[in-house]
Amino acid sequence: MMNAICNSSYHRVAGRELHVTEWGHERSEVVVAWHGLARTGRDMDDIAGHLAGRYRVICPDTIGRGLSQWSPDPDREYCLAFYVQLAEGLLDALGIDRCHWLGTSMGGAIGLRAAAGSLRGRIRKLVLNDIGPELPSAAQQRILKYAGSPSAFATVSELEAYFRTIYKPYGWLSDSQWRRLTETSTRRLPDGRVTPHYDPAMVRQFVAHPDDYQQWEAWDSLDIPVLALRGETSDLLLPEVAEAMRNRGPRAVVVTLPGCGHAPALNTPEHFALVERFFA
Repeated sequence: MMNAICNSSYHRVAGRELHVTEWGHERSEVVVAWHGLARTGRDMDDIAGHLAGRYRVICPDTIGRGLSQWSPDPDREYCLAFYVQLAEGLLDALGIDRCHWLGTSMGGAIGLRAAAGSLRGRIRKLVLNDIGPELPSAAQQRILKYAGSPSAFATVSELEAYFRTIYKPYGWLSDSQWRRLTETSTRRLPDGRVTPHYDPAMVRQFVAHPDDYQQWEAWDSLDIPVLALRGETSDLLLPEVAEAMRNRGPRAVVVTLPGCGHAPALNTPEHFALVERFFA
């Protein structure tokens, strides 16, 4: 499925260590692929491996996730403003002047904030995977419930079964993709149990920065091409919000992906083709 080589590296940015996986590193054009709230950059393996034939693809772990450092100051640093600061610093550290941006959920919100702010002019095209300029309160409460108190299990197999349940809205994943999703987002607790690989304090974003995901002003200021992907049954990007994204601001191209909710896994040839055509 993936024949591209993935490189792993660590970078000191804004006083924090970020882990990055990188694909197609000799390509001149760059895609930044940023993951969702409680996930890691390894979620982008499939689409990054595909895009690596044409692009250099940068897949960071946000602080507090995966192999990146956890924040010692959660209320200040687990927020879109600091994530954008990290993104800008990472691009500078890697010597990247301009890029395309592909963001799932939180990763899309970071891209939107950055493209309208400190990375204006450096982000050339923006793909938002099941995220818009507002976050429904019901979806926010659902996220807080499962992400704020992550479950723990005696075995990795039990954790995989849990992931298959809570991430069923991702749509179709092969058995090997479910296994990789699990193995790349597992950490072991002091008592020996395993749990998702993130800092539970990252949900403090919704308490300390309750309006972080209300971004219509930023949206309306964008003047770059935007592709908005929406899972057919998503509770996070509602149909009326997607329609507003089509009709105001940068007037996004909106595509609804069947057979999934929040958020499409971007792991099938159909998903690859949509993103690749848009960037090309």
